[in-house]
Amino acid sequence: MKIIILGAGQVGGTLAEHLASEANDITVVDTDGDRLRDLGDRLDIRTVQGRGSLPTVLRQAGADDADMLVAVTNSDETNMVACQVAYSLFHTPTKIARVRETAYLTREELFDNDHIPVDVLISPEQVVTNYIKRLIEHPGSLQVIDFAEGKAQLVAVKAYYGGPLVGQQLRQIRAHMPSVDTRVAAIFRRDRPITPRGDTVIEADDEVFFIAAKKDIRAVMGELRRIDETNKRVVIAGGGQIGERLAEAIESRYQVKIIEMNPARCRYLSDNLDSTVVLQGSASDKDLMLEENIADADIFLALTNDDEANIMSSLLAKRLGARKVMTIINNPAYVDLVQGGEIDIAISPQLATIGTLLAHVRRGDIVSVHSLRRGAAEAIEAVAHGDSKSSKVVGKAIEAIDLPPGTTIGAIIRDEGVLIAHDATVIESGDHVILFVVDKKHIRDVEKLFHVGLSFF
Repeated sequence: MKIIILGAGQVGGTLAEHLASEANDITVVDTDGDRLRDLGDRLDIRTVQGRGSLPTVLRQAGADDADMLVAVTNSDETNMVACQVAYSLFHTPTKIARVRETAYLTREELFDNDHIPVDVLISPEQVVTNYIKRLIEHPGSLQVIDFAEGKAQLVAVKAYYGGPLVGQQLRQIRAHMPSVDTRVAAIFRRDRPITPRGDTVIEADDEVFFIAAKKDIRAVMGELRRIDETNKRVVIAGGGQIGERLAEAIESRYQVKIIEMNPARCRYLSDNLDSTVVLQGSASDKDLMLEENIADADIFLALTNDDEANIMSSLLAKRLGARKVMTIINNPAYVDLVQGGEIDIAISPQLATIGTLLAHVRRGDIVSVHSLRRGAAEAIEAVAHGDSKSSKVVGKAIEAIDLPPGTTIGAIIRDEGVLIAHDATVIESGDHVILFVVDKKHIRDVEKLFHVGLSFF
């Protein structure tokens, strides 16, 4: 696939990295020559320096025969104009734009071929807000992913000493919970993936990914670790777009406080939020944190744009007694350094956003793609089409499907509900199939399974 990416920042660079390794023809456009050189040295891609909204620059990037334009610069207006130019002059089939400003996002009628021709809108702030909200709703989880509009969820937890299943084989899950159907999709032990089988023994500190119907998630978590108390008190450091959206989304169910430095922003937040308490100050101010009883906080969230400030305020909050600490980290190199110590969960906005983008780049009918373990693996929701003659999966039992190495099918979602995948389960046309892919070099093989037709024979 020939793809033009506008913007070589964190999101554009990470996307180029994902796609270049999958044999796509990638061109990255940016005004920053140094950033382009750095990307070009590391990846097998073309780079073009210039403003991505200009027709001459887009033509130089290969817009005449591009399959897709992904506009993820820091400017909403540049992204929207680039999509308009690609549509009007080059008839680019698929146009994806990152748009951050809520005033644009709330006017859906703007984005169609008669106005601003954007096929897919990506709002990183909303993606990250939804991601954090799910983590708050599931105490003890490291990652929570929705499939089929929330009917099924994939949850990552760390197995703890004392959990009922720790030290036992996976097949014991059914004996422990005869009324709950679940499947362990993957286990990471000391950062190495283990393909789960019935005789696999769960060890303490294993990172276990399991899939179940949404209503059964809490019961399964209780088998792997002690259930954390329900969250009640949430403290947010940073009243920017993500902090504001998150407070707005959860303030009706939790006691929320926002700590924000900017006095004008504090006034704005006070006027626009209902029950959230807004405090002016720094989350790195020990006296303020003690005064606001940070030790009573169930969750402390550092959501500013400054990685170092986020890390320092999170460490302080943990030392002062906050039960759980989550931190946004924009620099991917920091994520693995800080997660799992004093900081419970490090959130990468780039990786959260990449999944939304990848779903539109994948071949076959791919509904959603989610990056797991900071990009080490992927969970994919694909739709099966065709019949036993035209499809490699329809009409076959799971045990008969030739899955690529390190790939497991976790669940199937049909109109009647969620079916946890077992060897004898037969896939039907129209099924949403949830796959877990540990080795990303096999992504293309997974996509091919869901193609319909004679193209592989």
